[in-house]
Amino acid sequence: MPATTLLYRPVNQQELDLIAASNWRSFPPRLPEQPIFYPVLNEEYAVQISRDWNVPYYGVGYVVRFAVDNEYLAQFAVQNVGDPMHNELWVPAEQLAEFNQHIDGLIEVIAEFRRS
Repeated sequence: MPATTLLYRPVNQQELDLIAASNWRSFPPRLPEQPIFYPVLNEEYAVQISRDWNVPYYGVGYVVRFAVDNEYLAQFAVQNVGDPMHNELWVPAEQLAEFNQHIDGLIEVIAEFRRS
C-alpha cells in the first residue's frame, strides 16, 4: 500500500452533503469563483477556519479528515498563508477530479461546530 498523508478540510453543510452523496469518497467540483481547492495540513488550522469563519457565515461548520497518496501529493508545494500552523496545499480546481482519485479510504467528519 502506498504511504499516505492525512489532510483536513473545513466544510459547510452544502459541501458536506455533496461529500456524503459521493459515499464519502470525493469532494465536489469547485464553483467558478473558486479556482483553488485547499486542503490544510493540520487539524488545528481546519478547526480554526470552521469555527471562526464557517460558523459565523453559514451557521455550521465541519472538519473532515482524509488520506491522500504521498507520491501524488508531492507535486503540490506547501503554502503558508499566515501563522506557522497555516499550511495548506493549493490544488487547481481543474485537477480536483484527479485529486479525488488519490484519496485513500473515506472522508470522515471529525468535528462539528454550530452557532450557539
